[in-house]
Amino acid sequence: MSDAPAPEEKLSYRLITGPDDRNFCERISTALAEGYVLHGSPAATSNGGQVIVAQALILPAAIASADAAVATAVEDLEFDGEGHA
Repeated sequence: MSDAPAPEEKLSYRLITGPDDRNFCERISTALAEGYVLHGSPAATSNGGQVIVAQALILPAAIASADAAVATAVEDLEFDGEGHA
């Protein structure tokens, strides 16, 4: 057996923030290469001297499994025909 620690599981959602510079773009590019996809539009603000940006990213597989869980839960609801579960 190996005593090596298990690799960390990727988070389903990440929000990357920072100054609007090459380093920020490299962090986003790395996340995209790891399988994340952009989620929504980027946000931008100013701290008086530089532009600070934020971009949400998600793992598509994690969202698909969450959607499947919601669909299963909805199927399990009992419907009385009057618009109430």
